[in-house]
Amino acid sequence: MEKSSFASASSGELTAAVYGAGRPVRVIPLRHPLDAAVREAAASSSPSPLSAAMERARAMGPWEWAEAALPCLAWMRSYRWKDFQADLAAGITVGVMLVPQAMSYAKLAGLHPIYGLYTGFVPLFVYAIFGSSRQLAVGPVALVSLLVSNVLGGIVNSSSEFYTELAILLAFMVGILECLMGLLRLGWLIRFISHSVISGFTTASAIVIGLSQIKYFLGYSVTRSSKIIPLVESIIAGIDQFSWHPFVMGSAFLVILLIMKKLGKTNKNLRFLRASGPLTAVVLGTLFVKIFRPPAISVVGEIPQGLPSFSIPRGFEHLMSLMPTAILITGVAILESVGIAKALAAKNGYELDSNKEIVNIA
Repeated sequence: MEKSSFASASSGELTAAVYGAGRPVRVIPLRHPLDAAVREAAASSSPSPLSAAMERARAMGPWEWAEAALPCLAWMRSYRWKDFQADLAAGITVGVMLVPQAMSYAKLAGLHPIYGLYTGFVPLFVYAIFGSSRQLAVGPVALVSLLVSNVLGGIVNSSSEFYTELAILLAFMVGILECLMGLLRLGWLIRFISHSVISGFTTASAIVIGLSQIKYFLGYSVTRSSKIIPLVESIIAGIDQFSWHPFVMGSAFLVILLIMKKLGKTNKNLRFLRASGPLTAVVLGTLFVKIFRPPAISVVGEIPQGLPSFSIPRGFEHLMSLMPTAILITGVAILESVGIAKALAAKNGYELDSNKEIVNIA
């Protein structure tokens, strides 16, 4: 007579022995008939993400609400004053470098250099209050400036006032999109963008930016374009207008930058040279032009003082044509700022909320 083997879910082990004719017996654990009902009830009673967020909000105290609204309160409370000297040196270096860098990015975008200064110092003050990254410095970037120039240049001439108003409108659209993405917690969408795509896009943009700015290095104008071949053709066609003065000056400061960067990498005691290289080039270049005033070297010129008056930009009829660029700039800004902020946070041992950071950079 063949014997049967039974096992319950509460038995210490399931029987895997073979009886009788040696045929393996498949053991099916006994389940309580109410198990499924209990699991369904537990699943139905689990709170939804919205209700869970509301519960967390109700559990927050006044100080937690204040830190959520003003993240600067958190770092001010835990700030280590022994870091003040290093922070002051970093702030001075970034501030001095930001002046020529922001103006050059404004020129790259087709705007007056003063708008580079506006976008250089205003976001720094705002982010210091509402930002959550301890190391990130926000401001104008070359890639976004190139995108603005390429799109707006196809709509209106960069020398007109309407060009500036369209640039302000585009910046307003990007800010709204970033706020919506942060409030709707859509930061996870950035994970689906391949690193290869980002790397290729950034590399191609760097080549285009370098070719479009080489006119200041060679001393003659180059056709504005977002394509490499027309830029190269324009550079070759204008070679008869080549000027030695800007070329020699640019080459000299480029050598200074490379030497200081190399020394800072190879010698630990000279590590400070890596950060001070751009600052040194800016100071020496400014002093050289101020003292000798070479006629072949073009300068930015007079910069207006004060802040611009508040006004509503025109050009709302171009909203739909600007929307694809606004979406692209939003993605680029989030990838650059949030990606760097998260990498710095992981390196320095603190956590960062991507969705909150998206709202902060808006």
